[in-house]
Amino acid sequence: MSAVDVVTKAVAPNRNSNVAKHPRPSIGLVLGSGAARGFAHIGVIHALMSRDIVPDIIVGTSIGALVGGCYANNQIDVLEAWARSLTVRRIIGYLDVRLGGSGLISGGRLAARLEESIGKTLIEQLPVRFAAIATEVGTGHEVWLARGSLSLALRASYALPGIFPPVSLGGRWLVDGALVNPVPVSVARAFGARIVVAVNLNADRFDRGATIASHGSDPGDEKSDEPSGKTRNGFLGLRGIFGAERALKRQIIAGTTRPGFSTVMIESFNIMQDRLTRMRLAGDPPDVHITPRIGHLGWLDFHRAAEAIDIGRAATEKALDSISESIAEVS
Repeated sequence: MSAVDVVTKAVAPNRNSNVAKHPRPSIGLVLGSGAARGFAHIGVIHALMSRDIVPDIIVGTSIGALVGGCYANNQIDVLEAWARSLTVRRIIGYLDVRLGGSGLISGGRLAARLEESIGKTLIEQLPVRFAAIATEVGTGHEVWLARGSLSLALRASYALPGIFPPVSLGGRWLVDGALVNPVPVSVARAFGARIVVAVNLNADRFDRGATIASHGSDPGDEKSDEPSGKTRNGFLGLRGIFGAERALKRQIIAGTTRPGFSTVMIESFNIMQDRLTRMRLAGDPPDVHITPRIGHLGWLDFHRAAEAIDIGRAATEKALDSISESIAEVS
């Protein structure tokens, strides 16, 4: 189905008016990346549903693809129940560490949970137009997953490099779409959306991206740079107590005073994503930009889903009037 084939729904006219019925413009919902912060998208969807705002097109990257795909498949309530049930202990249970592979976590347990919920659903069977964004390893191509297995598309879109292994789809090895398009407004427009509502989970990182014009070393920096087995939550400090695999799981979840490998990896990815999001949205801004103030939640705070959902709903409720006005103007 091409962009011009997108079917728009009609808005019922006022019974007391003789004005002819106008077709409602197609609405695109864009859900950005952000790991655990992405549970805020569930609150966004609830707020839209409360105003009977139903998107015709849903596009997501990473966790945004996961939430958007479940919503498109009428399983947002199932996802929310699972998200609210997560605890630190349960999260650690999902981390099937695989040392020596192409990712620290094989992702098999999460994939099994996803497959159990979604089954063999194909993207083209969904009641709305949907796409998950991924990145091809090697070429850096931005790949729009708009057909085929829904569960595989979602896995590819959230395959954070270094953490999850790449996913093979249609002869291409794919990883997280946030590497190329963290908030894919451009995709929703290409699919024919006339009103684009985008959710950016990294907009409130006000302390990011500044320039430190003059900086240098302090006395004692060389000694402080040496690795220590006593580093809090560090791999060397826990190895003898918990064993390599258990220590690795705990370091991925827990924060440290000294940045560990997981912190460095995720923060580097976060910085890159923030810069890329600013550039892409500056060139192709949405009609309504929803920015939940969720920067205080860590990327791996999946056990704080209830808080994230509430923040997403509150942010969207403030934008509902703007969305309705945009729809009315285009109509």
